[in-house]
Amino acid sequence: MLSPLAILPLLLIVLRRGASAVQTSSRDPISLPLLRKIHNTGGRVADRDRRRTQAFQSPNHRPAAPKAISPRSPGNVQAANAIVTYTVDVDIGYPNTTYTLLIDTGSANTWVGNDKPFTSTSAKPDLEHPGTDITVYGSGTFAGLNVVDEVRFTPNLVVHDQGIAVSVPGAPQGFPEGMDGILGIGPVALTRGTVTANRSSTVPTVVDNLYTQGSISSYEIGIYYEPTTVEGSVNGVLTFGGVDQTKFKGAIQYTSITSTAPASLYWGIDMSVSYGSEILPQTAGIVDTGTTLVLLASDALHEYQKSTGAVLDKPTGLLRITEAQFCNLKPLVLHIGGRAFTMTPDAQVFPRVLNTDLGGEPDALYLVVGDLGSSSGQGLDFIAGYTFLERFYSVYDTGNSRVGIAETWFTTKAVNFPEARC
Repeated sequence: MLSPLAILPLLLIVLRRGASAVQTSSRDPISLPLLRKIHNTGGRVADRDRRRTQAFQSPNHRPAAPKAISPRSPGNVQAANAIVTYTVDVDIGYPNTTYTLLIDTGSANTWVGNDKPFTSTSAKPDLEHPGTDITVYGSGTFAGLNVVDEVRFTPNLVVHDQGIAVSVPGAPQGFPEGMDGILGIGPVALTRGTVTANRSSTVPTVVDNLYTQGSISSYEIGIYYEPTTVEGSVNGVLTFGGVDQTKFKGAIQYTSITSTAPASLYWGIDMSVSYGSEILPQTAGIVDTGTTLVLLASDALHEYQKSTGAVLDKPTGLLRITEAQFCNLKPLVLHIGGRAFTMTPDAQVFPRVLNTDLGGEPDALYLVVGDLGSSSGQGLDFIAGYTFLERFYSVYDTGNSRVGIAETWFTTKAVNFPEARC
């Protein structure tokens, strides 16, 4: 789940519905385009990422949702990337009501009713998971009654009898006006303990049900971003039931979900990191669309900072370098499943056009690598966040308990600081 402590989003990504969805048969992967919108909300990205990390690392909390909503556009279903996660407008019930839900890879329950009251004549009691769904996340609590209903993303992507927790009126949700709830697409184990009547039970996720109901033939989702510096440009694709072969090049490198807790609860993998030499030995961490930065354990971050000569910029909380230091940056290499995935110097910096949205100076150079806030050996020693994933295609394969990474045509492209004079 997403913490009420999390700050407002920096960027919004919009998921567009209807004719733009790509599908050739009822069991082919269904791809939905993502549109990024820049949203200046203030606050420090680094602080928000660390708060989310603390929620991941705590056995008593779930990762947290940003206090943010996406604007509604007539005729479109939108998913807004709050840098921490996305929102999607989905139709629930018959006759349908449209709800704005946070898409969260760090949780797995689906719930509604925070802002817009739940109304559906087709909803039925959840007999398999009767009673109250109570989830504590950060400093907020969700409480709701469990029902089953239809969830519709597009005419070709419909979930029948989806377990949904409906908010108890007046319960403190920790979300602002306009945010109706959460669509959890994390591992189903994250739902264990959320139903008060049976703490050992799990509630199938939307991906679980799409697969078991035969709507998708592969038990997985694929996510693609491309670096974008222009508000409103289409820069990503979310695919249910497989991968979009047009969005990556070469082979997908798969690696099993780590056995090390707490990373094993999420989309956790084992990897090592090098910058010239190894700065983080093989260890467990997670791949997370809801984290902005590439976060490294504090001891590894110290080595990276020392090698790059970067200094901490207090207004943004980010590492800052000069143009001369940029020209001397080495590749940052993430070793995953026996394969090296390289972040070029350009991939290690934010595009300057976003500097003011970060709260920084227009012409400064800020690094996308940040401090996890804890030393290595904690069972979650890195997070490969959005700034890594916008350079690589990622696959979240529930059926085989693995994560896949592949290169894209933007892996090595200079887009963030193309004017560098090196």
